[in-house]
Amino acid sequence: MGRIVLASSSPRRISLLKMLGVTFEPVPASIIEEKREGEEPADFARRIAKEKAFQVAERVKAEFVIAADTVVVIDGEVLGKPKDENEARRMLEKLSGRTHKVITAVALYKKESGELLLDHKETLVRFTVLSKAEIDWYIKTGEPMDKAGAYGIQGLGSLFIERIDGCYTNVVGLPLPLLYQLAKRAGLSLISPS
Repeated sequence: MGRIVLASSSPRRISLLKMLGVTFEPVPASIIEEKREGEEPADFARRIAKEKAFQVAERVKAEFVIAADTVVVIDGEVLGKPKDENEARRMLEKLSGRTHKVITAVALYKKESGELLLDHKETLVRFTVLSKAEIDWYIKTGEPMDKAGAYGIQGLGSLFIERIDGCYTNVVGLPLPLLYQLAKRAGLSLISPS
């Protein structure tokens, strides 16, 4: 099996891929993640994942490059990573007591053949009603600041999640069942034969 590169420095994505026992190297992409006018959230996530994969593939020697992009969507608005505490507060107030959608796009680029496999998963997440004190406490922990939608389901943010409908690892930032299917199609084994 050839060298695998994960086009990310996300601790969540790195730990999910490590959990599979896959040998890979994380190499972060540096692209501007801005939604285009009229672009649907899923199309936006897919475009960014693809751009990350292509950009990193140009810089490294690897057989496979895996990239992902996660967006949180509510009322048609895409919530990215908050720029500051005020924006984090606004996002959490918007999510409070409601269901939102998490979309993660995954791009798997086979460098030698130039083949790109691209797909996305959607998961519905229901938040409990948050008090001002809970939002203030959560922001003070610092956890919301580097996460789409200003929360981490795998961390302290899990306290506020009433239920999810769909893939859990999708909400964390790398839908492993989807990645597994894309990898199989690309001829990349993510499981070791016993």
